[in-house]
Amino acid sequence: MAQTRERAMTHFYKTLWHLTIHYLIPVSHSSHLGCRLSLSNLPLIYEAGDLLIGAIIPFHTDRVSPTITFTEMPPEDDCTWFLYETYQQFQALRFAVEEVNANPDVLPNMTLGFYAYDSCSVLHKELEGTLGMLTGHNQAIPNYSRLGRPIVAAILGHSMSTYSILMAHILGLYRYPQISHYATNALLSDRTKFPSFFRTVPSDSFQSQGLAQLVLHFGWTWVGLVAMGNDYGQQGIQIIKQEILQAGACVAFTEVILLNQMDRNAPYISKVIKQSTAKAIIVFSIDVFFIPLLDEMVKMNVTGKVFIASEAWCISTILLVDKYSSILTGSIGFSFHSSTIPGFKDYLKKVHPSDPLGQTVTKIFWEMTFDCKFLNKTNRDFTKSTKFCMGNETLETIENAYTDVSNLRTSYNIYTSVQVAAKSLHDLRTCQNGKGPFSNGACARLQNIKPWQVNCYSVMTNTMVLTHYVQNTRVRLKDKREVFFDKNGDLPAVYDIVNWQRTDDQLIKHVKVGSYDTASTYEDILAINSSAIMWASSENQVPLSVCSESCPAGTRKAAIRGQPVCCYQCVPCPPGEISNETDSFDCYKCPWDMWPNHGKDRCHPKTFEFLSFEESLGATLTGSSITSFTIPLSILGLYLKKKNTPIVKANNYTLSCLLLVSLSFCFLSSLMFIGNPQSLKCFIRQAAFGMVFTLCISCVLAKTLMVVVAFVATKPGSSLLKWAKPQVSYTIILGCSLLQFILCTSWMSLAPPFQENNIDIYPGVIIVECNEGSPIAFWCMIGYLGLLATISFLVAFLARRLPDSFNETKFITFSMLAFLSVWISFIPASLSARGKYTIAMEVFAIIFSTWALVICMFLPKCFSILFRPDMNTRQYLLGKQRIENTTNTS
Repeated sequence: MAQTRERAMTHFYKTLWHLTIHYLIPVSHSSHLGCRLSLSNLPLIYEAGDLLIGAIIPFHTDRVSPTITFTEMPPEDDCTWFLYETYQQFQALRFAVEEVNANPDVLPNMTLGFYAYDSCSVLHKELEGTLGMLTGHNQAIPNYSRLGRPIVAAILGHSMSTYSILMAHILGLYRYPQISHYATNALLSDRTKFPSFFRTVPSDSFQSQGLAQLVLHFGWTWVGLVAMGNDYGQQGIQIIKQEILQAGACVAFTEVILLNQMDRNAPYISKVIKQSTAKAIIVFSIDVFFIPLLDEMVKMNVTGKVFIASEAWCISTILLVDKYSSILTGSIGFSFHSSTIPGFKDYLKKVHPSDPLGQTVTKIFWEMTFDCKFLNKTNRDFTKSTKFCMGNETLETIENAYTDVSNLRTSYNIYTSVQVAAKSLHDLRTCQNGKGPFSNGACARLQNIKPWQVNCYSVMTNTMVLTHYVQNTRVRLKDKREVFFDKNGDLPAVYDIVNWQRTDDQLIKHVKVGSYDTASTYEDILAINSSAIMWASSENQVPLSVCSESCPAGTRKAAIRGQPVCCYQCVPCPPGEISNETDSFDCYKCPWDMWPNHGKDRCHPKTFEFLSFEESLGATLTGSSITSFTIPLSILGLYLKKKNTPIVKANNYTLSCLLLVSLSFCFLSSLMFIGNPQSLKCFIRQAAFGMVFTLCISCVLAKTLMVVVAFVATKPGSSLLKWAKPQVSYTIILGCSLLQFILCTSWMSLAPPFQENNIDIYPGVIIVECNEGSPIAFWCMIGYLGLLATISFLVAFLARRLPDSFNETKFITFSMLAFLSVWISFIPASLSARGKYTIAMEVFAIIFSTWALVICMFLPKCFSILFRPDMNTRQYLLGKQRIENTTNTS
């Protein structure tokens, strides 16, 4: 299938070639033909060799275009802004070629030559240079090759991605290997569009990913983006934007440096940068187009920003001027991996204008370096102060961008490109049949093309073979780095991280502070020496670039409607929840037995709360219960001592003693509600309380009924006399108690109370309490007590006026009224109270209702027994009865 596709492609290109040759561009180099391509002579630098490589090197980075009148041929553009760096790159090309030719292990018995062309960073000159080198003539003639010169094995260049893309489209038609030392656009990795493109610099996709990681490494989540308005800038900035957004950071603004405007849109961009709250600004541009923006920011006094540099300006020397220092100090960014070339520094200093190879550009370099002029026929613009170049000047003492080889980057990439091309040609020339890369171990050979053999097939065969070897070559350079290409023609990405630092003499220098190496393990891809970085702030702290301040622990991020996700407000965690890290999106509930601390960043154990014996309220109630417990016992002792006195006998001595015992137990039962409510205590305390109070109220009810029965039974012929026996009162007490016992037993059997930790009442507090099991059973028990007390009250109230000296109904009436008042008040109080205060209310009700019975029923009698012995006589009681009868008669 692949072979069929390849034959079809070969047939297509062959047909295209013949159509172009025979119909579109009939080309001959004979001078007698009248139709010739009127193209400008190209400033080619040619070094002869058995095999050639071509290089596009923009010695100049700008031009002045003359006015076009459309009445004559357009004059040549005037190239300006000659750079030391690009001239150094040309010398790196020469040095690498000479090194290859001097190495007997590479291309033995053959020499490598080159073309070098100054494109002046102009697109149409790029095309002219490319076609001129393929033509082998200093005129750019499409689809023409000068047969007198060797084949061009590969083209090196260009430095701008936009121009390299156009070159790659042309060279890809014939599978010409193109090795770029500076074009970084990610589009060039598309093998379907650019099948023969390679590069010794990383793709912008790696750089963009790395810059995004660099931004996130320093915690910059609010970032501004500025990019050139071309393929390089727009492709790169889009990848950065995508990476930043995927990582959860946000883009404050995205602005474009418009190349088709005179001011490059600099005033507007500068205003946006100054007004934005973003402190970190990524600039994806070359240095030349960044300068107008810097000039405008100087005018507007833009400060407090940190610029993140793409490789195109990260190590620029033309930006190292004092007027930009206030803006660019502290900048950080990516540059191409730096290295050294042994012997290259000495080679650079041997350059001399007398050397015929590249003499024109060498003289320009010489004049710039020594600030002199060469005397020639075309240049007559001299004055008395003009310093002439004598040729005896020396580069030994010169220190500038040309002689600086401490951190070679672009020059090193050109050097690497030459080594790759040479190694590919060497592998091709030294291939042995049976060990070759093709089917059955076959080798391919560059065809020795004769003049009459120039056709599409021969060109395609040679260039496809060369492309194959470049794709599969592996070169180990002198710095031990191994160079090879992946399936997309890219090298493993390695960048230096460079920081712009101000020196003691107030100059700015580029300092390497880290690296970005995609060939490393995931943890080591981005390596930064933070201590080596110098920021612009006086504290040398990492600048903060966020839309909203970091949310501390104890809060969470809450999005602001209509704003990016990086713009948020910090909301305190709700009760019962914490966040133990900064910038948390959610708060988390503490375990049921824990509660947040004051800062809501950690859970502490909750406080266990119950009505304790140790606390003041519990101790007070405990003391009251114990003290009160002794009062009925004391009265009981008094009754036992005075059991034969009339007052004691007249009030049913046995029932009174039983009542006093039950009242003592009523006081004592309140202690079961104080202290840690353990399971056994929860199980028995309500039942015990209900039984002793039932016994107490039953005694009161029995005494009340006995008073009424005794009064009625004294009438002659009364049938109630048989009910006035003591056994009847015991039966009443037993019957009433039995009903309560049955109720409590059913309660304890079906839904017994149990210990419970209540976490719903007070935040941060666990209320240890008894769950009554069945609230209905509890209130039935309380209701039954209320029923007995109500019956006693009604009976006593109706019998309060019975004419009997021993009548207790008045005291019973008051005691039951007080008892009912206390417990009726307890109902709303217990429902409104929470936690231990509910228990305190019940203990309070027990004590006070018991005291009501003690005071109302026994205090008057005890007073009479102790302090009025004259009232504790039979005569007094009978006399009282007579007085009452007389009062009733009258």
